[in-house]
Amino acid sequence: MDIQNTPNPDAGPAPQVAVVLGITGSIGGAIAAALWRRGFRIRALSRAPRRADAFPFPVEWIRGDAVNRADVVRSAIGADILVHAVNPPGYRQWREVAIPMLANSIEAAAAHSATILFPANVYVFSPESGAVVDEDSTKAPRTGKGQVRVEMEQMLEHAASTRGVRSIALRAGDVFGPGVSRSWFAQCVAKGGMTARVLQDLSRPGVGHAWAFVPDLAEAFGRLVDRRGTLQPYEMLHFGGHWIDPGRALCEAARTVIGRADVTIRPFPWFTVYLGAPFKSFLREVIEMMWLWRHPLRLDNTRLERLIGPEPHTPLVDAVRSALDGRPACAAPWPAQPVPETIAA
Repeated sequence: MDIQNTPNPDAGPAPQVAVVLGITGSIGGAIAAALWRRGFRIRALSRAPRRADAFPFPVEWIRGDAVNRADVVRSAIGADILVHAVNPPGYRQWREVAIPMLANSIEAAAAHSATILFPANVYVFSPESGAVVDEDSTKAPRTGKGQVRVEMEQMLEHAASTRGVRSIALRAGDVFGPGVSRSWFAQCVAKGGMTARVLQDLSRPGVGHAWAFVPDLAEAFGRLVDRRGTLQPYEMLHFGGHWIDPGRALCEAARTVIGRADVTIRPFPWFTVYLGAPFKSFLREVIEMMWLWRHPLRLDNTRLERLIGPEPHTPLVDAVRSALDGRPACAAPWPAQPVPETIAA
């Protein structure tokens, strides 16, 4: 597909453009929705473009791959925002794939003066980082994935200081929400959604855990975009989300939403992860991050709220209901907007 940039003098100001890498993922799709609500024209790079009605807002599809620099640079022509919400396929080869993909996004943003939005995570920390972490807390990852994520954040900071590439990074805990199928919540805490009969508590007794309701996280990104002219070239911020302390409280909220007497809460059988680890690399990676369920790690969002005011925060029961039944937590999450012109084939 070729991007058409021919101006129409009678059309008024052209809408801003956001190109999204990883729009089919839960975070990428939610950020796209938050930007569309703000009037952005949404463009997505994908190896397999979806149907025109795959999302409840218009998406202009560009066929390509985030590992191909030329594809990423081409997709960002005329873009104001580049959302880097893509991860290595199959949760593997972080160094071999994740770092080159981010390097491609940096090159595209540099070529077209776009601001990068980067969902950051807590892999960069360890128990030595402390129970409450802010943006200046020590990063001491114990895992290979954590070290790669540290290097990726350093890449963004370096690009800002040496090349003027602006980026907004927002760090959050484990995500959950409507349509978020590849998450600890969907696959372990409440597997089966509203039909679940057993809810599994992942945390060690008495240990809290940081969760991020994806629509809230995406709205926080949107509010930062609203204020991007006042931000530093490289802005790393923390999203507080839902601090669930003790961890069992999330299961209790899910049981309240499901509302059936036969729903029980049990500790997650971590021994099964150890039993399967010799045969599945994914389970070995799960063991590496198990410390997050045994030690508290709360994200201090003071700096974020200083910039945007109170953090977007859906009440826990409403957020859990949305995650379980797949429906948005608000009645009208995507208000009607004119359909923008599309990218011509």
